[in-house]
Amino acid sequence: MTARNEQVLLGRYPTLIISRGAGEPTIADLLEHWHGDIPLEKARGVAFLADNRRVRRTATVANRQQIDIWPELDLLDATLQHNGVAQLETTRGCTNYCSFCPRSHKGQWAAAHPNGLPALLRDMSTIMGRHPSTSKTMYLVDEEFIGHGPEAVSRALRVADTLASKGFRWETSCRVDQVVRLDRDRDWHVERGLMWRALVARGLRRCLFGIESGVDSVLKRFNKETTGHQNALAIRTLTALGVPPRFTYITFDHLMNETELHETFAFQGRTDLLLRPLPGLAVEEVVDGIHDDQFVAEHSLGEPFYSAVSYMLVGMECLVGAAYTHKAKAAGLTGEINPLMGRVEARYADWRIGVLARHGQLWIDRNFALDYALKSIEKILSDRPYQAVRTVRRTLKSAAYRLFGEMLDALRRTEIHDTDHDELDEACRAIADTLIADLSVDLDTAITAAASSLSDEHRNLVRREHHRWSSTTGWRLINAADPCGT
Repeated sequence: MTARNEQVLLGRYPTLIISRGAGEPTIADLLEHWHGDIPLEKARGVAFLADNRRVRRTATVANRQQIDIWPELDLLDATLQHNGVAQLETTRGCTNYCSFCPRSHKGQWAAAHPNGLPALLRDMSTIMGRHPSTSKTMYLVDEEFIGHGPEAVSRALRVADTLASKGFRWETSCRVDQVVRLDRDRDWHVERGLMWRALVARGLRRCLFGIESGVDSVLKRFNKETTGHQNALAIRTLTALGVPPRFTYITFDHLMNETELHETFAFQGRTDLLLRPLPGLAVEEVVDGIHDDQFVAEHSLGEPFYSAVSYMLVGMECLVGAAYTHKAKAAGLTGEINPLMGRVEARYADWRIGVLARHGQLWIDRNFALDYALKSIEKILSDRPYQAVRTVRRTLKSAAYRLFGEMLDALRRTEIHDTDHDELDEACRAIADTLIADLSVDLDTAITAAASSLSDEHRNLVRREHHRWSSTTGWRLINAADPCGT
């Protein structure tokens, strides 16, 4: 947030020093500066106002030159006492430049040297041993765990081996092109399939993939360097190999048209993407089978794709400095900077989609506290309790998809050239009011069913958050500024 709001912060607080990248070398240099050993101009990775009131920026340290990114452990015990989780980075940066992601402060992808990992995990394991009721799961917060280069697969397996040797299960994130590449041959896909199965065998509990869309024109606008077909094949591959995935998806973006929105709805509802785990099949059979309609039909779970999407109805945020934001500005859609969120307020090119996006955000915010509480509990659970909480969250996802579909029907009945926005707005509000009442009944059933699988502590927490959710009336945005510019 500070990196994105550099200009605003320095304009308002001229004595600030802003970190422009990873903090370790910056903090070390600022301590030297504090003690008078070096001038501020020698501190790495900072921005500040020079004497002439112009912003001065010093060079950052490239991710590949970072020598120590392992965390201190002084707060881990207290974190676990408060139902927190253990987190770790094994890489920094990403292998791509998505248009919605301002990357200047994040840097290019690079892996940490693994030599220090065994000792660190040994110490973390000792601390986690004091909390036997907490799932021994490590959350690798890498943007892109696998990375690139000839050693990518062997490095990933080596990290997984080290985690497994210390008794950890683990979760992480990476790009879809680590699963399926349309420009690579069958041998490449077999090697990657073997890698993914091996990672699961070594404790991979879930992996997050930011597919963001299943619509080619949207993916191109997002500069994802993937296609809808590629995403579909990757989803099939992962699920058939037994990799528990979760996906992020941007449902609404300011530059999209009605056709793209309909295609988005259709992709989220597809039931030919999530396949049953097939441990008895060779990786080669999976790699070939995902292209075969009969194979897919035989092994489909029959569940809609949206059931694996982390958060439904997400709208684009025009972040300060992002390429997408520049596109929205060129289209005359942007407004004021919102420093609280590091974004630029923007309206939608098709005002009707803006209305749907706004009600989608209102729906998210109405349900956010409960859904996030469930997600947080889910992180520290295993086995049956974990699955019970996931079932409750799927109830929320299904309701969100119903809202999307019914609002889309209302949009179809509204012409883009209409000047009366109130009619569509009122229709969407009425739909949301009806569906939130239906969701109340469905959640009562789902939470009652899940309660028997939870400990007293977690059962009481879920019931408290559910009661808070049930007591909420009306619709309001968590962030006061309208994210859709309507």
